[in-house]
Amino acid sequence: MASLDSVSIAIFLGAILVMAGILSSLLALRFGAPLLLVFLLIGMLAGDAGPGQLSFDDVRTTYLVGSVALALILFDGGLRTKFQSIRTVLAPSMVLATIGVLLTALISAPVAKYVLDLNWSESLLVGAVVASTDAAAVFLLVHTQGLRLRPRVGATLEVESGTNDPFAIFLTLMLVKFISIGQSSLGHVAFELAREGLLGAIFGVVGGRLVVLALNRMALPQGLHAPFVTTAALVVFGVAQIAHASGFLAVYLAGIIVGNRPTRAHNSVVTFLDAATWLAQIVMFVLLGLLASPQRLLDSVGPAVIVALVLMLVARPIAVLLCLVPFRFNWREKVFIAWTGLRGAVAIFLASIPMLVGLPKAYLYFDVAFVVVIISLLLQGWTLAPAARWLHVALPRVERGPRRVELDLPGQLEQQLVGYPVRAKSLYFRRGLTPSWSKPTLVIRDERILSPDEADPIEAGDYVYLLAPPEKAEALDRFFVDMPPSTAPDPHLLGDFMVSGEHTLGELAEVYGVTISEAQAKLTLSDYFDIHLDHAPKAGAELALDPIVLVARNISGGRVNVVGLRLPEDEEKVAPLTSWQGFKRKLAEIWSSVAGV
Repeated sequence: MASLDSVSIAIFLGAILVMAGILSSLLALRFGAPLLLVFLLIGMLAGDAGPGQLSFDDVRTTYLVGSVALALILFDGGLRTKFQSIRTVLAPSMVLATIGVLLTALISAPVAKYVLDLNWSESLLVGAVVASTDAAAVFLLVHTQGLRLRPRVGATLEVESGTNDPFAIFLTLMLVKFISIGQSSLGHVAFELAREGLLGAIFGVVGGRLVVLALNRMALPQGLHAPFVTTAALVVFGVAQIAHASGFLAVYLAGIIVGNRPTRAHNSVVTFLDAATWLAQIVMFVLLGLLASPQRLLDSVGPAVIVALVLMLVARPIAVLLCLVPFRFNWREKVFIAWTGLRGAVAIFLASIPMLVGLPKAYLYFDVAFVVVIISLLLQGWTLAPAARWLHVALPRVERGPRRVELDLPGQLEQQLVGYPVRAKSLYFRRGLTPSWSKPTLVIRDERILSPDEADPIEAGDYVYLLAPPEKAEALDRFFVDMPPSTAPDPHLLGDFMVSGEHTLGELAEVYGVTISEAQAKLTLSDYFDIHLDHAPKAGAELALDPIVLVARNISGGRVNVVGLRLPEDEEKVAPLTSWQGFKRKLAEIWSSVAGV
């Protein structure tokens, strides 16, 4: 009975710790505190050196939980990564995720050797443990601080932080093997890296395609699609690891493939994985906090602070600046990317590997990583928003998106039902516009279900449901938010180069002889962009209006308000592709054919 009571007490205390972590997130979100730091502190307070007095030293369980949590986090990150949005930043992100991690480790190693009195292999291990950035920490802080980063900067950070973990894990495992066995060669290390990376990519691509195939072919009971995808991701991870491939790279690539293919119950899968990864992170952070010992941390805090400062102020900036030399980033973007190298649970998780295999000085690696993470979150975490605004890489804040409801329709994958409340100042209410690829289906008014014809005219407070492709559902948001007042250009502006967005297609047809239908004549150029673009308008977006091409020149209030005209005689000859551009295009074509995106 005593053993049963101990199990019950363990369940009770574990549930209390997780609940405390969840509730503490409310405080952290309110004041902008890094959530990872909160969860680590909860674990430390619950440990044997804190008021909780829990004795916990099970490194194997921590490693198991950490592996599962990281696999789910990487799969969820891949699931949300749209390949179209990362094409332009794939090359710099991959350079940062590989060469950048290696350079960061190499620059940090001499400092670790000097201040911690280690040999070269041990100091390189310290550098490898703290070299990678943490995707969860970066984007959770960006979200909680209300930042909108420039698309190229945000996408680069997203892909880098999602793909550098596999490389850092590989470096750590190779160095642990070298220290424990005592022999290896540079050629062997390079061969192992190439083999694990190639096999991981193969397992990821094949596993992702199999998950998509199974999800769309099997008629699973309602509610089981999300658990199936989650466990399938862990199967891909486990099979790759057993085959001595990079399981973390495999599960990330599998997530990208599943996220970029039409699948059943996509929305429920994403929602379920959000909750699963959130809880997995909390459990992992709390367990890592339980492993920490304040007494040991005090012994190594001085050297660890030096390592952390060199890492943030020297190693990471030098690595970023060198890696981004071939790419067209301005100095402000480079500085911000260098500063946004937050360390998180990955570093502490990697530091638990030497403890698991019983390396000498294993607790020193763990304590240094723990201190580096805390300093990174305190110093970089709380200065992220001021740094983005000071360096002008933050876009102006926009109103929080509308409450969007997405419902999958059984029996097909091309369309889903998307619902919104109608606001009095929304573009949909004011102009009655919907994109050409969406179709209003039903309206709910005063608890009555009406067809669009029965509900005409639409009233503020109605709920409108539209059919739309799943990959374009988010683009509907701009039609249902309150539109800020736009800064209109000169209404008399109408020439060969620039046109006010408030001019109608009918006026344009009179001047340039464009053939349009009678229904289109009353549409403004701004309306034309709203209807035919499948994403929020951006400067440079183009739409054909034979025989001319409309180019968005200026955006105000979320709408195109200045349009450039490209006449047939203005068409420029397309410059031939450089060898580098041709190589990148060929890589994109190969990826698209293999991944099916």
